[in-house]
Amino acid sequence: MAPSEQTADGLTPQPSAKKDSHTQETIATLAAALDSDPLNIGLHAALAEMLRDAGNESGYLAHRIAVTTSDAITASAKEAGLSAEAIAEIRSALPLFNVATAYYMRGDHEAALHWFGHTLAIEPDLAIAHQNLAAVLDLLNRPDDAQKHRSRAYSLQRVFVEAAEHAPRRVLILYAGRLSGNVPIETLLPPNTSYRIKYAIDYASEVEDALLPHYDLVFNAISEPDIAQPLLNRLETFARRCGRPFLNRPAAVMRTQRHQLPELLAGLDDVLIPPCARIDRPPVSCDDLAAQIYEGRIGFPLILRPHAKHGGEGVSLHQSLDTLWPAIQTLNAPCYLTMFRNYCSADGHFRKFRTIFVDRRPFPYHLAIGPQWMVHYFSAEMTSHPWKLDEERRFLENPRAVLGERAMLALAAIGQRLDLDYAGIDYTVLDDGRVLVFEANATMLVHREATDGELAHKNVFVERIVEAFEQMQAARRTGR
Repeated sequence: MAPSEQTADGLTPQPSAKKDSHTQETIATLAAALDSDPLNIGLHAALAEMLRDAGNESGYLAHRIAVTTSDAITASAKEAGLSAEAIAEIRSALPLFNVATAYYMRGDHEAALHWFGHTLAIEPDLAIAHQNLAAVLDLLNRPDDAQKHRSRAYSLQRVFVEAAEHAPRRVLILYAGRLSGNVPIETLLPPNTSYRIKYAIDYASEVEDALLPHYDLVFNAISEPDIAQPLLNRLETFARRCGRPFLNRPAAVMRTQRHQLPELLAGLDDVLIPPCARIDRPPVSCDDLAAQIYEGRIGFPLILRPHAKHGGEGVSLHQSLDTLWPAIQTLNAPCYLTMFRNYCSADGHFRKFRTIFVDRRPFPYHLAIGPQWMVHYFSAEMTSHPWKLDEERRFLENPRAVLGERAMLALAAIGQRLDLDYAGIDYTVLDDGRVLVFEANATMLVHREATDGELAHKNVFVERIVEAFEQMQAARRTGR
């Protein structure tokens, strides 16, 4: 079996397993048999044991979950008094769903895709399977397919309860099912300790609001203001009627639209934010585009950014109308135009800091240093340059020493002005000590790093953010 091959199960053999060709042949045979008979629990048990022998822990655990799930279904059926014949006729896709989800949680997205396919072949209307499959397809860079399954999930079901036995509270999480643009919650509200009730409110009627299970706190995770805009009245009505503490008020989220941010942060000492204009309809001509740029007081060079996009997707830098006009025509969709400010440091590198605001207080999260103006953490090859990680570590340990007093005061003021319970800001600090703002909103991702990896030093600072978020929830629930 070549190094890039996978079994019919979607499994990639571990390097140590390749030494035993018989084991691999048996795994391939069992996987093929399961493709023909995916609910055969005996085959799952046998495959699990072979995968364990091959050193594939993820595969072993995934298929053992199928066995234990099936055992639990059978035990429940017996307790309900079902006959052996009735139990034999049960064709629940839950064991397969759990196999797929186990692979998903372990990062084996191809195997997860494979088993979600089997799951939905048996139970086409299993909403949670469509939801998780959409997440896998997003990770596999198949956004159109992901959206089809996401829409199917939320047309079937709007409320997804993820219980945690010892969770301190039940959190209702409002999110948009039709599009991306939600706060990434897995680190902030970890599933093993958080009782999460996810509510796809854009698919739900107001009548369904009254039928929600009990919750103690609401977190509005619809964080991308361009996505939230058509939902604003719906969200505001829900916030007014729910009678619970509500994190991230919809109106505050809306004020973080890129073209509104300069006005929102206007007047803050030592804060510089370039002018930005939103283009909702494609200009009819190059002259029309030039007029809109002039009205927005934007000069060249400028950055073109598609509406509701993050992470550099579709972003381009333009020195004149010669390249901007054809780019606008090609995009043919709403976009933002932002004046570009060269922020290259004296050493020839570009630095982008990220600070997270929890209850309006700033917490350092990361520093990316790269050779190009559009800096992202991994494209900047941070782990390939120890000096970059050393500089990031100094920022995390003592941001005041790295940024300076003026910048720290500016960041604190920005957190207050945003007035969000959870948000973040990407920025740099200019030579004169001012903060140059790139963006500030609630879509910012926070995640833990591998404990044995090169970025493990970041985890202690991630934990501070998570702990602050937990303390804020506790205080809001008690009215403090």
